This record gives sequence, C-alpha cells and structure tokens, in this order.
Amino acid sequence: MTSADPAPARRCAVASPHAQATAAGSDVAARGGTAVDAAIAAAAALTVLYPHQTSLGGDLIGLVRTPDGRISCINASGPAAAATSVADVASRNGGTMPTVGIDTVTVPGVVGGLAAAHALGGRLPWAEVWAAAVDLADTGAEVSSSLGRALVTYRDEVLADPGLRGVFAPDGAPLTAGALLRQPALARTLAQVAAGGAAAFYDGPVAVELLTGLSRLGSRLTAEDLRSFAPETVPPLHRDHDGHTVWTSPLNTQGYQLLQVLGALSHLPGDVDVDGAGAGPLAALWSRANRDRARLLADPRHADVDVDDLLADGALARAAEEAVTAGATDGPTAFVQPRGDTVAVVATDSDGHAACLILSVFHPFGSGLLEPTTGVVLHNRGAYFSLDPASANCLAPGKRPGHTLMPVMVTRGEELAWVVGTMGGKAQPQIHAQVLRALFSGDSPEQAVSTPRWVVGGLGAGEPEDLVLVESDVPAVVRAALVDRGYTLQEYAPHSEMLGHAQVIAVDAGGFTAASDPRSDGRATVVPVPAR
Repeated sequence: MTSADPAPARRCAVASPHAQATAAGSDVAARGGTAVDAAIAAAAALTVLYPHQTSLGGDLIGLVRTPDGRISCINASGPAAAATSVADVASRNGGTMPTVGIDTVTVPGVVGGLAAAHALGGRLPWAEVWAAAVDLADTGAEVSSSLGRALVTYRDEVLADPGLRGVFAPDGAPLTAGALLRQPALARTLAQVAAGGAAAFYDGPVAVELLTGLSRLGSRLTAEDLRSFAPETVPPLHRDHDGHTVWTSPLNTQGYQLLQVLGALSHLPGDVDVDGAGAGPLAALWSRANRDRARLLADPRHADVDVDDLLADGALARAAEEAVTAGATDGPTAFVQPRGDTVAVVATDSDGHAACLILSVFHPFGSGLLEPTTGVVLHNRGAYFSLDPASANCLAPGKRPGHTLMPVMVTRGEELAWVVGTMGGKAQPQIHAQVLRALFSGDSPEQAVSTPRWVVGGLGAGEPEDLVLVESDVPAVVRAALVDRGYTLQEYAPHSEMLGHAQVIAVDAGGFTAASDPRSDGRATVVPVPAR
C-alpha cells in the first residue's frame, strides 16, 4: 500500500509490514512525536503483531537521522554469553552449531537498540511511545496472514515448545489467520519496559524473570551478560552512486555488500542490460559477493576483518570484468542455517528526523523457544556462528554473530532522498539493490517495492549459491539469461513473502511518498503533525 503527501505541510511518513503497527507509529506522530518516536512505536507494536519475525528477544540494527543531517548507525546485535564455549556447544550438538534451541540464544538487543534510537531523536516520553504495544498485547490482535502462514508451516516447532504452544496454540491447535491473539505475559513485560526503560529489561524485573527462565532452559547467559550489554552507535558505511550517497550499516552486518555490488555495476560495459538479457552478470556479482560474505561477515571487535579493499575502485572494476563471463557457482557456504525472518520500519518527518529500524528473531519464531513468564520469543541469532576455529565468525565469549540486518538511507547532496528497509535474510542486499535501482531510475516507492523479484542464493545461509528464487512474473528474458549462466530457478508466485518485503519513503520538495511491500500485511501512511 502507498500513501502520498496531499499538500506541503508538517507531516510524518511511516511504513511497516503490518497496518496496525503503522497506525501505532502514525498515532504517536500525530500526538507530537518525531519520526524516531513513530518508528519505535511501530517496532514495539510489531513485537506483538509479528512475533514470528521480531520480538523483545531479538536484535536490532538501525539508522537514525537528526535534523542537522547527521546519520548514525545503531548496532544492537547482542553477543554470546561470557561463559560460552565452542567445545561445550559442540559436545552438546554433535560437533555443529545448532539451528535452534537454547545454545543459539545470544543477548537480545532490541530493547537497548530502541532506547538508543529514542536517545538520538525521540521527543515524547518513552512510556507514551510504548503504550500501543502494551494495549495490543493485552487486549489482543487478529492473527495476520503472515503469522497465520508461519503457524501452519512451523506447526511442529510451535507445538514442541511449551511456551510457544501456550501462546499460539492455547486450545491445542495453532491459531489461524483472523483469530484473536492475546499475550498477557508479554503485555506485562511491555508495561514494565514502558515504565522502567531499557534498564527494566537488562537490569530490572524483566531481567530477573527472563534469566530465571533462560537458566531453566539451560542457557549460559547471566545477569552480568544482560547488565553489561550496550548498543554501539557508530558512523555508517557510505558510498556515492548515481548522483546519490547510499548509507548503510558496517560490519558485523552485510551492509557493505550493497555498496560492493552497486559500485561494481557502474563498471559494467554500457551495453549490458542487467534488467534484461544481461541479468547474468548481475547474478554473478551477487554470487561473488555471497562468497566474500562467507569469509568476512563477523564481529570486527573479535576478528581481523575489513571490507575496504572490496570497496576500492580497482576491486570493483575487476569484479565487474569477471562478472561479464562468470557463470553460477555452487561453492561452499560458511553456515548451514534456515532463512531469516525480519521486519523493517521506516519513518521521516518535516523537521528532518528519519529512522530505519531493522529488527529480527532470525529464524521464524527464533530459537523455537518462548520464555513463558515474560512472554518473550527468544531469537536464534547465535545460529549464524560457526564452530570452525578458522572461521572469522567462530563462536567466542562476548562475540556478536555475523548479521544479515542492514538499514539503508539515501541522500542527494545534503538532503534526504529515500529511507529503505527490508526483510530477506542474506538476500537483503539484493532486495535493497533492486529497490534502489528502481528508485534511481524514476520509479515511485510503490513501483519499486512491487517490481517482480529474484534473488541469488536464496534467503537462508545454507541454500546453494547457484539457486535463484524467482517470482513467476519476472520477465522471460531475465529467466533465460539466468538459466544460460547455469543457475537453477526455484519459482514462487508473484509478490511472495519468500522473496522478502520492503518498506520505502521518498522525500522531495513536495513532501513524502511512502509504500509498503505487497508481500507483507503492511501499510504506509503520511499524516499531519502538530505545529511546534
């Protein structure tokens, strides 16, 4: 769904993958909140409405822009427990990093990340921004189409965990789309966070209850692990492209891949039409980037990783030259894990605030565990670690896993042009590139998020690199070009959630235009805000 600014005035635009979350954000803005307040309200609501994709027990990576034009990156990805041990995890899991379960649960970063965003650009009291989320959990909300599908697909996992089963299958069978979902334990937790701030979650009543439940499940996380957690606020990565500057998150996230491939595209011969018969070189660039990610995606505080060489003009030119003739490569991947589940919230206002918040539990329903006292779904971001000592992403105490989350903003000179966020696991850079290239070429936000989509290597980190997920309405000339390069196509219906869902806001002299991907249950709005 799209929304355009009806007239030049003081406005706030919000887009998210659930209409009620967008409404929560828009309502906060209409009551005098900034775009950052609105994004936080929408994100908090999504922990209630989209618990298969995000939770207070997940992680967050975000970009926040303040009216002075400064863009900051919030890295709220949580580390492994200080008491973790590769040998211990290996001995309990047959020598491999598990996909789900308590050993995949790292410190949750969402609450700390939202607090950091509020500190950068919030105006309303913290408790007021969280009110809608508390109410949605307490009074209940309808199970969305996306959540309903996830409860069908992951029925066995939901029924296997007492915490998930108690919330999502209270009468023995999973709830279906349209059913009322009430989460009283989560409502109480949200109310405590609203009243006590992030401290309530990391060093207060929620922390006590959460740690008791984690310990019961066998977690190595301790009170000190939670108490010592603090999100990092760091400068974003950025690179000029097509008359704009693209801003995204640095390592330990895969944001650099977007800049890598956009940069390489500018070195392709002019007669290569990557949106038509020349799609093969674009696919080859993504295959190469995916292989680089397997080497480099890690926590730079614990591993000697650097992407500067990849982003140098000479390296980008060489990548483009090789891509002209390169074929599909089904090379080894660093991790064998499922696809990620993520939400994106984007917001802008007339004062110059903007936010792009990406939140995730990684796998649908995260670790497959819901701590019943707090009602919090626990993410499985630790599943992205390797147990191979030679890997830059090898599990270690206090280390953050490699992260797929990557927010994006684009400026034109000193002015904000677009705010873009997407769900899509390891395919997030590809979805961003597709959406941005459409925007650069003059498409509206609605056109950019609705374009038929294809991604190389799938969404999950273990899917082969010669696999291309493709919607059935992708042009035949593109499909033929991919097959000619040796790629295997896996077809989905048009606008399939399996190809990720994006949110976009465009900013120009006339105001804002916002769009929510038809692959989600989302909505985009532009609302008037009070004069200051």
